[in-house]
Amino acid sequence: MGGSMFVAPDINYLALMPLIIVFVGGLLGCLIEGFVRTELRYPVQLPLAVATLVLALVALVLLGQDNQGLTAVETVAFDGPALVLQGLILVLSIVGLLVMGERLGGGQPDAFTQSGASVPGSEEEALAVRVGATTTEVFPLTLLSVGGMMLFVAANDLLLLFIALEILSLPLYVLVGLARRRRLLSQEASLKYFLLGSFASAFFLFGAVLLYGFAGSMRFADIAAAVGTNVGMDALLVPGVLLITVGLLFKVGAVPFHAWTPDVYQGAPTPVTGFMAAVTKVAAFGAMLRVLYVALEGAALDWQPALAVVATLSMVVGALLAIVQTDVKRILAYSSIAHAGFILTGVIALSEVGISSTIFYLATYGFMTIPAFAIVFLVRSAGSEATHVDQWSGLAKRSPWLAAAFSFLLMAMAGIPLTSGFTGKFAVFSAAVSQGWAWLAVVGVLASAVTAYIYFKLIVVMYTGDRVGSTTVVSPSWMTSFAILFGVAVTLALGVMPAPMLELAQSAAAFVR
Repeated sequence: MGGSMFVAPDINYLALMPLIIVFVGGLLGCLIEGFVRTELRYPVQLPLAVATLVLALVALVLLGQDNQGLTAVETVAFDGPALVLQGLILVLSIVGLLVMGERLGGGQPDAFTQSGASVPGSEEEALAVRVGATTTEVFPLTLLSVGGMMLFVAANDLLLLFIALEILSLPLYVLVGLARRRRLLSQEASLKYFLLGSFASAFFLFGAVLLYGFAGSMRFADIAAAVGTNVGMDALLVPGVLLITVGLLFKVGAVPFHAWTPDVYQGAPTPVTGFMAAVTKVAAFGAMLRVLYVALEGAALDWQPALAVVATLSMVVGALLAIVQTDVKRILAYSSIAHAGFILTGVIALSEVGISSTIFYLATYGFMTIPAFAIVFLVRSAGSEATHVDQWSGLAKRSPWLAAAFSFLLMAMAGIPLTSGFTGKFAVFSAAVSQGWAWLAVVGVLASAVTAYIYFKLIVVMYTGDRVGSTTVVSPSWMTSFAILFGVAVTLALGVMPAPMLELAQSAAAFVR
């Protein structure tokens, strides 16, 4: 063998335990799909999925603090940001899963088609409905995606980061195409997401290859060391940095890589839209923070101006295009593009305050987004979701509590004081100002004012409109009710008493290098 011995890598399995639990739960769910009778799948899959995430969260809380550091040949990092973001991903996923499991009085999750592979309106689909088929594979798919997201925020190596990106993306492409109503719109959204996602992955991989050529290694620490010493290699470094950033910016839906967002948010089953909007953003920004702060901090002069342009475009385009939308899901989609711009202002700060404010904003955004989409899911007209703004006219008369909850969440998105949205925006803007990016914060404040217009327009329609058409509000089960109440409570708590979450984010603002 020429004397070279294979040395087994030293792996800290306790640190990896939350990840292992989530992946094992997802694989168990796949087995249940194959071997358990149709009518038993839903009562088995949903508790299994929720229990898996709860168990992973418990493992993270109990084991995380004592097992910080690098493991698996320095390719996985468990540090403050990774642990807090993984915890956030798990909590948001539990809330998202409860909404996905909503049956609205039917025999199976209501948002999903009975037969994802069949042509909408075909004989096969009618047969699937007759025999009572269920789409319970959404639960293991969600678990596998969550596992990918948890790995994404902890990956300390470009190759592992790419693998995690694929693990989190592939189940989402499938989930987007499974809407029960407006199937063709859903399948079109799935195809768009898949094609554009593949492009983004290709950009990311090409960037990773260029950085490997530049540093001779995929590991973040090695790349960081090379950035400081390899002079005259900018022809590899700069395009590599930009291509990797493009791959990550696509995932967060920032302009000009946002084209998929409105169509996918509108076409996907609404509970999946809520899950994706909240949890994927946390994962993608978590990975972006680690790449930019750990591997590419020395190249900040190359990426900060580019990111500042992207942040400005995201805030302006997201805010202006939200105004002209007439579909509630599309309004929330363009608002999420603007929010991506707001979060980027925290990322650009390149300081510990930047890390903690970004993490805090991700938490506030996640807890207002999932319940907002859960509420959209409950407003129905003629059996289908009523997503046109006109259909929400006078909704407060029919369902005062739901209208009040939705109004509060919209105010949080607008950044009204005493909501988490205000605290989050204040945190990221002050981080940007402290590092000399005051003009970016000014753009952010102006964009917030523009988005506030569309949110308040929606609120006015709900409270003063008198068009009482066929729109009804379905009474949800305890699961969706809990998801909405929990989201509203956290949004209020983070606005009134932000200190505990801010302190947690600040204490976890140092990356292991």
